[in-house]
Amino acid sequence: ADSISSTVWSTGAYELATLYSSSTQEAATSGDYYLDVYHTASAVADAAVQFSIAYGEQNGNGSTVYNSAVSGKSPSATIYGQYRSLVLGDEESDFSFGGQNVGDKGIWAISVDRARYKEKLLPGTFNLTLNDSTSSLHLTDNSTLNDVVVYNDAGRVYEIISGSNGTSFDGGTGYTTGTYIASYGKFLPDVGLILINAKAITHHFTDNSTVANPSTGSAVNNGVNNTVLYDLIQNGNSFKLNSEETISSNYVFVRVRNSEFNYSNNPSNITGSGELRHNTMVNNPQAYITSVGLYNDNNDLLGVAKLSRPLLKDFTKEALIRIKLDY
Repeated sequence: ADSISSTVWSTGAYELATLYSSSTQEAATSGDYYLDVYHTASAVADAAVQFSIAYGEQNGNGSTVYNSAVSGKSPSATIYGQYRSLVLGDEESDFSFGGQNVGDKGIWAISVDRARYKEKLLPGTFNLTLNDSTSSLHLTDNSTLNDVVVYNDAGRVYEIISGSNGTSFDGGTGYTTGTYIASYGKFLPDVGLILINAKAITHHFTDNSTVANPSTGSAVNNGVNNTVLYDLIQNGNSFKLNSEETISSNYVFVRVRNSEFNYSNNPSNITGSGELRHNTMVNNPQAYITSVGLYNDNNDLLGVAKLSRPLLKDFTKEALIRIKLDY
């Protein structure tokens, strides 16, 4: 079994520098819940979703309620509950990013498209730059700083810190301001999910009035907070991430003895009366092996292995063919 690492993005590059969104999707009902992000303009033929951004808030703040008579029930509350069930596996628990302020109520969820990350994301390769008109923030996971890996219902969990390639810039563990001490979020490689602590981001970009503060409790139009994080990522011009998958291989060795497989199975080699069409094939038959069939005990054909080029076979030659099965 080998661990294979490759870039997540459709561009084939480690860094995704240019982002695009779809105004059509943003204006649709789905835009109230999440925003799809592309590597090209969404109208281009080979456009593919790279990741999606969704904003969730425990009390339903940051989006318009479904029914004015029922408070706290809105798209942001639905998103929060969805990711709470996925990550924590408990509808009664709340996200906590550590430190003195547990139970942080606002999250941004960056969900990498399933086709992009394959089996899992590769810890230590997550590098995200957020930028506005005043400052920048470089985020990574803390995978190289911790000897013990934490698990929950979503698999492995790493904290998101300020730094690059899994290491903090200053040796710290997260974001600190006044009495607020916490990480910038959680990196969950096994489900292709990056949870951003909305409160920590709001504190960092406090001079930017366009960054909605989830702690204010003031409702805004649906989908606005999705575009807030999208703008910060787009202005940062750098989202680096790799995927990882384990490829298991089985090797099957097929021995072809000198007395075997010397006659062609091609019907054109036989006359209508069942005799060999060419007399030279009687005493000196030759055939070319082009493929090997793999059968189970019930003689059902399960797979076919193709040789890179035809292999000449006669009574003077033996062959040993190695077949590699990757899965």
